[in-house]
Amino acid sequence: MSNLHVEPYMRYTTIRSLLTSNEEVIGIMDFANRGTRPVGSDSVTPGVQTTGTPHKSSKSSATKLTRIMMVTLLFSGTLLAIALIIFVVFGRTPSEGGYVEKGRYQAVFLNGGQVYFGKIGKFNDKYLTLSDIFYLRVNQAAAGATASNNDVSLAKLGSELHGPKDQMVINRDQVQFWENLKDDGQVVKAITTYKANPNAANAATGAGTQTPTTTPTTTPTTTTPPATKKP
Repeated sequence: MSNLHVEPYMRYTTIRSLLTSNEEVIGIMDFANRGTRPVGSDSVTPGVQTTGTPHKSSKSSATKLTRIMMVTLLFSGTLLAIALIIFVVFGRTPSEGGYVEKGRYQAVFLNGGQVYFGKIGKFNDKYLTLSDIFYLRVNQAAAGATASNNDVSLAKLGSELHGPKDQMVINRDQVQFWENLKDDGQVVKAITTYKANPNAANAATGAGTQTPTTTPTTTPTTTTPPATKKP
């Protein structure tokens, strides 16, 4: 062969050898990369989502547990608050003022023997207040007359000489005891009658308290002449 034909042939052989070597190197590198990839990474079906990782699943479980604990604590706190309210309202022993029946009349007996009828308002360990007050008044009887139950009448506070208001503040240490009065008792009935016609009641009380005047009388004296003896 002439030199003109040998030189192109050699160039073709050299280029072919180089291409073959490059293909082998690329195949080796591709095989190495496949060995480091995770299993199943090459076969991913389009349109199908892969499942979550174990880390995300554990985080979701922790969130659910936290919510359950919060709901449990909230429910327990609500039950505790309801139980506390029930104990405060129904469980404690009422004070003495708690026995006062509002809207009814009470009788308050004092250390000096005086009794007042009215409606108790404020009540504590220092004092109590009384309003709409009545008391028993003993009418003056004629001299030498025998006192009876008819001489006692019910009087309304406020008609006295010093003109007090219809309210009284009584020191707690001056009270012996007090009572709630029934509506069908004699005192409450007398109060109801007084309120129905207070003018007539005041007139009757004033007439009963007037002291009757008596005119002194003189008994005539007679003289008896001395007896004479007959001779």
